[in-house]
Amino acid sequence: MARKTKEQARETRQQILDAARTVFHRWGVNRSSLDLVAQAAGLTRGAVYWHFKNKAELFLAVREDVLFPVIDEIDSIISSGHEGDPLDGVEAALRAFFRILEDSPDVRMVFDTIVNRCEHVAEFANVLSDVDGSMAEILAKVESAYHTGAVMGALRPEVAPKLAALDTWAFAAGLMYRLLTSDADNEFRRHASEMISLHMSLRRLNHAQPREARQEGGTGNSGQ
Repeated sequence: MARKTKEQARETRQQILDAARTVFHRWGVNRSSLDLVAQAAGLTRGAVYWHFKNKAELFLAVREDVLFPVIDEIDSIISSGHEGDPLDGVEAALRAFFRILEDSPDVRMVFDTIVNRCEHVAEFANVLSDVDGSMAEILAKVESAYHTGAVMGALRPEVAPKLAALDTWAFAAGLMYRLLTSDADNEFRRHASEMISLHMSLRRLNHAQPREARQEGGTGNSGQ
């Protein structure tokens, strides 16, 4: 019986998160309320308050539910040093992120809410700080990958790893914004893959050589 109660509680919590994701995106975070979430979930106001004490806590839970798996995947790709080349790892992470953004409506909805529908009010100061903290961890991993790339001779010597990481961060944020705010048929969506290739090639020491040629040249363990 206790197990069933716990399972029901988990199901109810997920029901609230799913409803809140839609409510926050439709109304914007500032105009949303736990009452609206309760209505959308088909639950009582008390049921929502039993799981979440306020809107900020609920919003953070929505963000964690959808984005933490994405962050973990991107983190894993960057840290793996994809195919023995840290810059390949950064490129693979960029491609994975934008593939997820394209394929997952839930991920797209939450990012769109954070970017375009989350007003910077005092109530959400801690929430936004937490979001920024998680993003800063990824930025640090990208910088570390560029540092390793510099040691390995993969990064152009005149490119500072920290500036390269900030530039990649700005590139990814800008492209994400354009994909979230533009219609489905737009230049950014059509050329996203080529833009990622160009972005990474400009920081590689052997930037004039296609990636396929670098792999065939035996630069790492890609054939293993």
